[in-house]
Amino acid sequence: MLGGLGMAGMAAGGGILFTQQEKFGRLPSGARLARMQASPHYVNGRFECLEPVEILADKSENRVLMTIKFFMQDKSALFPKQPMISQKTDLKTLPPSEDVAVWMGHSSYYLQLGGQRILIDPVFSSYASPVFFINKAFPGSNIYAAEDFPEIDVLAITHDHWDHLDYASVMALRPKIRNVVCPLGVGAYFEQWGFDVVRIHEADWGEKAEIGGLTVHILPSQHFSGRFLYQNPTEWCAFAFIAKNRRVFCSGDGGYGKHFTDIGARFGGFDLAIMENGQYNQRWNQIHLLPEQTAQAAVDVRAARVLPSHNGKFALAMHTWDEPYRAITAASEGKPYALLTPKIGELVKIGDEAQRFDAWWEQME
Repeated sequence: MLGGLGMAGMAAGGGILFTQQEKFGRLPSGARLARMQASPHYVNGRFECLEPVEILADKSENRVLMTIKFFMQDKSALFPKQPMISQKTDLKTLPPSEDVAVWMGHSSYYLQLGGQRILIDPVFSSYASPVFFINKAFPGSNIYAAEDFPEIDVLAITHDHWDHLDYASVMALRPKIRNVVCPLGVGAYFEQWGFDVVRIHEADWGEKAEIGGLTVHILPSQHFSGRFLYQNPTEWCAFAFIAKNRRVFCSGDGGYGKHFTDIGARFGGFDLAIMENGQYNQRWNQIHLLPEQTAQAAVDVRAARVLPSHNGKFALAMHTWDEPYRAITAASEGKPYALLTPKIGELVKIGDEAQRFDAWWEQME
């Protein structure tokens, strides 16, 4: 019995040491915490969505056990049988005056807008998790690394989940990052990781940051946050990037709600909308969009063109790797926007209404 207790104590001690690694981050405190507590969206020690939501629709399921079971089961059938098709754009040779977008797999995007270089949720690691055996990237999906980027004027982080805020990628990029824009609480990670606090623009829903002629609006989404044991310790968000002649919306992660209609009415529409479309399931449909909801949300925000996101790199749900593309293509038929489906790394020219992309996933197994 004493031996068993000793082993349990060692395991617990090892677990505590493991979670003390910098990549986990520390909970917000001091002035940052006080600002969070002043937010109308921070209630009883945690952030809440605009409307009450359940992470799991079926309350009879234990969320922790379900998550463990999902990650430990064989998911090989959810991966493509061949490396992801890609077409790598040389980012350093792009004229800054060109308004463009480049999808880098999952929710990572490089934008140029109004002369500003923007990077959204960069994850270039082989695993989107704190351990090496969970959330493995699809073969061929990691074609970019820190050395491929020019100076980054704005690093925009939607929330602190591991598949959106990757410590290794952020630290490799740090010398190139001039400004960070993020929702409340997320700035604590960057301050801990050595970023100058004057470069961290941390804001609540409905607030904005002005950077070099670019306005970045922090907007609500219907999701949740947390990197380990604590749920909703920091805020999550969508973004509107507004330049002189361009408007780009990024939904971030989140379920369907009337906030999309409100955003469309507030900004009068967008030249491009990067919309979540992947890792969905009916059991968590309040905090992730189903493809039909993605299509409707794109209509709600009045998008002229739509880039589907949150797919092509990690298997975080039980749909096949290519289902999100097939589903959003079907759901977009007859909609007032143009659906854009570039390969990983392929250049999208914002405002080029004639540009189209092929159904590249049909060339894969």
